[in-house]
Amino acid sequence: MASTDKASSRDRLLDAAARLSYRDGVFVGVEALCREAGVSKRSMYQLFDSKDAVLAASLERRIPAYQTRLTHPHPESATPRERILYVFERLEKDSVDDGFRGCPYLAALVELKDPGHPANAVARRVKDGLRSSFRADAERGGARDPELLARQLVLVFDGASARAGAGVEHLADGLATATATVLLDAAGVD
Repeated sequence: MASTDKASSRDRLLDAAARLSYRDGVFVGVEALCREAGVSKRSMYQLFDSKDAVLAASLERRIPAYQTRLTHPHPESATPRERILYVFERLEKDSVDDGFRGCPYLAALVELKDPGHPANAVARRVKDGLRSSFRADAERGGARDPELLARQLVLVFDGASARAGAGVEHLADGLATATATVLLDAAGVD
């Protein structure tokens, strides 16, 4: 029974960290985290070395869902251009949700200035993975400079995500996809 309670407490902590850090930022306090999870501080420290470790594990656990959201529903039959543009279309759809706060991995990178922070490492790996995915599709699509295009696409994605998450920009009009399309055209991606 104790292992079930620990697994349940662990999951509740990770879920609470995901909710609170996305809504309020990564510097949520231990007391707020434990209160949200319904877990004592003692239990938290039995499961994790630190609150930083909880945040890193929470970000890590969300990677598959994040990547799935950004993956074209028919990746085998979609062209590289369609796979790239789908990422921006998904961002635009997500951005109209009331609780949208932008990319959680970008937010972690912006808030956590210490590159040695465990959550910073997770977030950097995810953002590097997005760039690598863009680069691979850009290369398959015949881009003249796949690495430059990938960097440009990440810049547009992160900028659009941050501005929409801050409520400064509304993406429902297709601005992010239109901007990515201009970059794809200029790079020669079919």
